[in-house]
Amino acid sequence: MPVEINTHNGRARMNATRDVAKAGIGMGSALAITISWSLHQSILWAILHGFFGWVYVVYFALTR
Repeated sequence: MPVEINTHNGRARMNATRDVAKAGIGMGSALAITISWSLHQSILWAILHGFFGWVYVVYFALTR
């Protein structure tokens, strides 16, 4: 016996989650900005490191 699943609600939720993720900054960027600010206290460095995101986070982890 086939089970009917309402995919409309599932798709709507998935699209809403994806849209929110696209609108904000990623986890790697947020972490990079936080690390950069705590080390340098400079908004310019924080923006630059936020742009690189996970690359800067991995660099920071490897150099510590």
